[in-house]
Amino acid sequence: MNFQIFMAAIVSFFVVLLITPLVIRLAILIGATDQPDARKVHKKIMPRLGGLAIFIGVMAGYFAADLHNQSIKGITLAGIIIIIVGIIDDLYSLSPKYKLLGQFIAAFIVVHTGLAIDFITIPFVGQFDLDLLSYPVTILWILAITNAINLIDGLDGLAAGVSAIVIATIAIMAGLNGNIMILTISMIVLGSTIGFLFYNFNPAKIFMGDTGALFLGYCIAILSLLGLYKSVTLFSFVVPIIILGVPIFDTTFAILRRLANGQPISAADKGHLHHQLLRLGLSHKITVIIIYILSIIFSLAAVIFSTTTLWGSLAITFGLLLMLELIAELIGLVHHKYRPLLYMYDKVFGQGRNINRSKAK
Repeated sequence: MNFQIFMAAIVSFFVVLLITPLVIRLAILIGATDQPDARKVHKKIMPRLGGLAIFIGVMAGYFAADLHNQSIKGITLAGIIIIIVGIIDDLYSLSPKYKLLGQFIAAFIVVHTGLAIDFITIPFVGQFDLDLLSYPVTILWILAITNAINLIDGLDGLAAGVSAIVIATIAIMAGLNGNIMILTISMIVLGSTIGFLFYNFNPAKIFMGDTGALFLGYCIAILSLLGLYKSVTLFSFVVPIIILGVPIFDTTFAILRRLANGQPISAADKGHLHHQLLRLGLSHKITVIIIYILSIIFSLAAVIFSTTTLWGSLAITFGLLLMLELIAELIGLVHHKYRPLLYMYDKVFGQGRNINRSKAK
C-alpha cells in the first residue's frame, strides 16, 4: 500500500480518537442529545453528534493525502451539505421531507460533476443506454444507500461497525484492481470509523446520530459509484449491492413490513433486524456481533462474486437471496405470519412424512 495512503488513514484514526471526547462535551452543551423512548433501546440521554468527529477525521485524512488537489471538489461540497443536514437534524429533528431535500441537493451536485452511470451491459442482451435516466438512476442510488445506513443505526456500534466492514471490503477490492482514488478515500473513512468505534461500541459513550449515519451512507454511496463510473455490467452493478447486503436487506424488509401493516414507508418502528434478534433474547453485544458476521459473509460473497463465472455468480445470488428470505421468515422481519418458504417446506415434507407413516401402517 502507498505510504501516504496508510499515513492518511492513521491521521484520520488518531484525530477521531482525540476529538471525540470534545464532541461529546459539545453535543451535551448545545443539546444534540438522543432522548430514550419506547422505540429506542437505550435508557438514558445520549450525545448524538458523533458523526461530526468522523467528518473531522475524514477531513484531516483528506488533507494528509492531498485529496484537496484532486478533482473531487463537487463530491466534497456534497459531503459538507450532508453533514450540515445531519447536524441540523441532530439538533432540531428535521422532518423526513427536509432531510430528503438536503440529500437530493447533495446528490444533484454529485451527478452535475459528471459522476453518473451512463449505461449497463446485460449478459446475453447487450448494452442498455440509460440516456435521460442516467441522472435519476444515479441520484436514486445515492439517496438509497445514504438512507440504508441510517436505518440500521439502532444499537451501539452497529451502523459504524457494518459501515467499517463495507468500506474495508471496498478498499480491498479497490487495492486488488489498482484503483488508487477509491482505495485512498476508503482508507481515510475506514480510519475515522474505527476510531469512532472506540467510543461507540457497547456501552456507547456517544451516538453517531444522523450526522454520522448519513455521512457514512453518503461516503459508501460515492465509493461504490466511483467503482461503477460511467458504464457497468449488470453483474458488476450487483457487487456493491452484495457488499451492502445487510443495510439493503433491512431496508427492503422494513418497507415491506410497513406496507403490509398499512404504515407510511417513512414511519419508525421496532421491527428492524436488530430489534427482532433482541426479541429472541440475545444480548446487545451478541446481536451486534451476529450482524457483523452476516455483513462479513456478504463481503466475502461479493469478493468471490467479482471473480467467479456467470453460473457461479448466479449460484451466489440465489444462495444469498434464499438465506435472507429464510432469516426474515424465522425472525418475523415482515410479520410473524409471513413464512411462505417455511410453510411450503412444511407442506411438502410434512405431507411426505404423513404419507410414509400411512404406508408403514
